[in-house]
Amino acid sequence: MCGIAGIRKLYGGPPDPVWLRNMAAALAHRGPDETGAHIDGPMGLAHTRLSIIDLAGGQQPMSIADGKLWITFNGEIFNYVELKEELIQKGHAFATKSDTEVILHLYQEEGENCVQRLNGQWAFAIWDARAQKLFLSRDRLGVRPLFYTQTRDSFLFASEIKALLAWPDVDSALDLQALDQIFTFWVTVPPRTAFRNISQLPPGHSAVVEHGQLRVWPYWNLEYAPENEADGDETRRTEELLDLLLDATRIRLRSDVPVGAYLSGGLDSTLITALTAGLVGDRLRTFSVSFDDAEFDESEYQREASSFLRTQHSTIHCTRDDVAAIFPAVIRHTEQPILRTAPAPMFLLAKLVRASGFKVVLTGEGADETMGGYDIFKEAKIRRFWARNPQSRMRPLLLKRLYPYMDGIQRQPPAYLKHFFHVSESDLASPFFSHLPRWELTAKLKALFSREVTAELHNHTALGDLERALPQAFSGWDSFNQAEYLEAMYLLPGYILSSQGDRMAMAHSVEGRYPFLDHRVVEFAAKLPPLLKMKVLDQKHLLKQAADGRVPESIQKRPKQPYRAPDGASFFSRPADYVGEMLSEGCIAKHGVFDPQAVSALAAKFRSGRASSVKDNMALVGILSTQLLLDQFVYQSRERNSLCQPTSQPTSVASL
Repeated sequence: MCGIAGIRKLYGGPPDPVWLRNMAAALAHRGPDETGAHIDGPMGLAHTRLSIIDLAGGQQPMSIADGKLWITFNGEIFNYVELKEELIQKGHAFATKSDTEVILHLYQEEGENCVQRLNGQWAFAIWDARAQKLFLSRDRLGVRPLFYTQTRDSFLFASEIKALLAWPDVDSALDLQALDQIFTFWVTVPPRTAFRNISQLPPGHSAVVEHGQLRVWPYWNLEYAPENEADGDETRRTEELLDLLLDATRIRLRSDVPVGAYLSGGLDSTLITALTAGLVGDRLRTFSVSFDDAEFDESEYQREASSFLRTQHSTIHCTRDDVAAIFPAVIRHTEQPILRTAPAPMFLLAKLVRASGFKVVLTGEGADETMGGYDIFKEAKIRRFWARNPQSRMRPLLLKRLYPYMDGIQRQPPAYLKHFFHVSESDLASPFFSHLPRWELTAKLKALFSREVTAELHNHTALGDLERALPQAFSGWDSFNQAEYLEAMYLLPGYILSSQGDRMAMAHSVEGRYPFLDHRVVEFAAKLPPLLKMKVLDQKHLLKQAADGRVPESIQKRPKQPYRAPDGASFFSRPADYVGEMLSEGCIAKHGVFDPQAVSALAAKFRSGRASSVKDNMALVGILSTQLLLDQFVYQSRERNSLCQPTSQPTSVASL
């Protein structure tokens, strides 16, 4: 796993090697083992390496074809062994044992369509000197990030936004429409990012920069079978799922360094650990995080799973004070506002992994989104059941049973629940029916925006942005599959795999690998009938069948416990200096995004111990993370760049 960056000059001379080195330096945490750069005419490529495969021979940027093809690559191609054998049969000769070289030879053989053959997680750039063409690609599910922007005379790309901001001509202004999306969906809708002039290559997309023009296209999308075409043979489907998961795990163990596993105590990570242990034996190292708060802590199940699977287990303990202490570093790596503190413990967990001598871990992400694991799927099913008899007094009780830990839900009468959970015919007709309660609750946080920001967003609707991005086939899918698509294609890459995944792991030079996100597993799951994913209200039904006998029975049958961490109260138990500064009326007014009086009232509520709702917690974390983002990227970037060249930068809200 690595960091990549590049400069394609659109006119003028070759790229300045100083700025190429500056971009690479901003990515040093992603690849501390080696740094490389290459300039070929108008193209400059940079690379920071985390050595995992072919430690001696995998240096980058790498070239073949007498230097006419160059690549800088972040990720892993797990089927590179099979692809290499096939390419050798076609006459290709290899100089290294790396998966990187396989991509180059496959591109030489099949051109831009080569990505269809890859099983892995990647973001790469290939410079085709003969065609004077830059080819970019990002993996199907968006495991690895890739950002780009254009200045007056250059096209720039990088693994992280901070590398683009190392270039003095890149504007770091906040994108208010992106903020509107984050304060609705928790994520931006690709290609938008939190920064106005910086885009992300969407998951499952490739791009070409040629003749001064950028062309972006999808090479893959998640597609669901019509309900009447789905095969519901449970026994056969269970065997097929297990076979796919086993092979997905096997090829993700390909590495020239030791591989460990995250073990949360839930079904998904425990099953992946079980499959991994079956392949590597008792020497498997596992890692987890524990909490003081019982509502977040799963250490009892982690110990049970480790004992059952005979792993060598290590745990990092995360306190509220820890969350507050590392939060600025967390935002430095997320590069976007977040509404929950859940990435912070993952930051500490990756630090433990690295300190234990590991660079690679297998994890269980992806099962909830593709196999029907989230409470939101169960909630939507109950809401549809209630909507068929909206006067029922018994059906709303199912929603109270679904959320026993949410006191606010427990206290409310049916009339309130009917309104909150959108139980009406008009709501049923919405393509976003499954997510309306969540998104509406999150969108209420926008009442804290300043008058200027509210006015700027007056004609913008985040829901409209997302609706325009949906595939044409979406309306014909089963409602359960619609809900899964929204999770798998937006929340998963935009938050779970990014803020909680790649960014927290790579902050400590650790690579996460995800067997559930093998595209064969994802495509298999998409073709399953919903009743095999959730039988009545039994979540991940087929996956539980596949796990039978392979994980402790208590874990196989335990209710879903969403991964959560201590939120707003973390910042007020022993307040760090930055908290008071970032939430002060002066700083809020300076940044101009939120209403100073409203933020002061919210902070006072936390200081007095009166804040306890989900809404309060999301608001506090969202405001604080946005303030930190502005402080670290917008204002510090402008101050830094002002030293490089004369500029006039307004500081009003209009400039944000």
